[in-house]
Amino acid sequence: MTSAPTNNAGEKFLLPAGLGDGLPPEAGFEAAIVEHLLASFARWGYERVKPPLIEFEDSLLAGPGEAMAAHTFRLMDPVSQRMMGLRADMTPQVGRIAASRLQNAPRPLRLSYAGQVLRLKGEQMRPERQLGQVGVELIGAEGAAADAEVVLLAVEALTALGVPGLAVDLNVPRLAPSILQDLPPQRRADLIAALDRKDTAKVAELAGDQAKLLQGLLRAVGPVETALPVLESLALPSQGAEVRANLAAAIALIRKSAPDLTLTIDATDHRGFEYHSGIAFTFLGRGVRGEFGRGGRYVNHAGEAATGFSLYLDTLLNTLPMPAGPKRVFVPFGAEATAAIKLREEGWVTVQGLHAADPSAEAKRLHCSHFLQDGRPTATGN
Repeated sequence: MTSAPTNNAGEKFLLPAGLGDGLPPEAGFEAAIVEHLLASFARWGYERVKPPLIEFEDSLLAGPGEAMAAHTFRLMDPVSQRMMGLRADMTPQVGRIAASRLQNAPRPLRLSYAGQVLRLKGEQMRPERQLGQVGVELIGAEGAAADAEVVLLAVEALTALGVPGLAVDLNVPRLAPSILQDLPPQRRADLIAALDRKDTAKVAELAGDQAKLLQGLLRAVGPVETALPVLESLALPSQGAEVRANLAAAIALIRKSAPDLTLTIDATDHRGFEYHSGIAFTFLGRGVRGEFGRGGRYVNHAGEAATGFSLYLDTLLNTLPMPAGPKRVFVPFGAEATAAIKLREEGWVTVQGLHAADPSAEAKRLHCSHFLQDGRPTATGN
């Protein structure tokens, strides 16, 4: 018989920072969440793909994957002697699949995915380095209708899961860079960082002739009913005006299908949206630490317009209440197999005894609410 590990053994099996084991019942709950989300995506016509956990570095970090280079573990492939990377995000992989293996598939292409990603280090709000992602990509479609579709899909799937107080924060991460494109690179980077921090004094110090416009962007933050009019009043360059018009059109479409959804705008947030080229969005919950997911518009490896989102399983697990477990019944050693089969058909989880023992005591020890007696489940009692 295998004994439980001792304290010394536990020290031997210490895991690296940011990594952890998924244990019962959380691991089963996570699998159920993934199954629910993928089923929701499938009902919208999104078909699942399964990228590899590891790829050659030059493929993994091409196109939108370049933005994940600083987060990617690398190692040498002993077979090819080429550098490989462990994926830190699945969106670039799906973009590669669309641009290569599915390049001749009709557009728009609707793909879904689920899997684990690994990052070099965690973040302040998300210290875990291994994360579960579930998401979709809509590839080969431009315009507000595509942006609205993926937002509404995520909202429907998360609402069906029971996510409380769901809100969508709409971002335009390329807006500030389009205004600052003629500035020297370092000054532009410093200004974007100041905008991310909402540091009005630093923006005023660095912006020069653009100060009034950038301060207007800082005011375009909050509920869409107040932030969008502020944004529409600003004299933006042509590229920024185009993004703004698409944002307004997407908001109108989202409002038409989900009139009660909480929608906010942040016209200056750039963090985490490094490879996005248009509207981006973050899914939040009232009183919830961290975000449920994020996404937005980007350009894939073949230069195609695309939009999509990734949902984060850790936030969902920390937010959603654990459902009641299935009914468990202990089946004593030597019981007729047909009795256990019938119980499973009725929805019971059967735990099979492997040696002769007192059925009631074994049921309690193995966390079963019932034990099989005379062909039927009998409650163990207290």
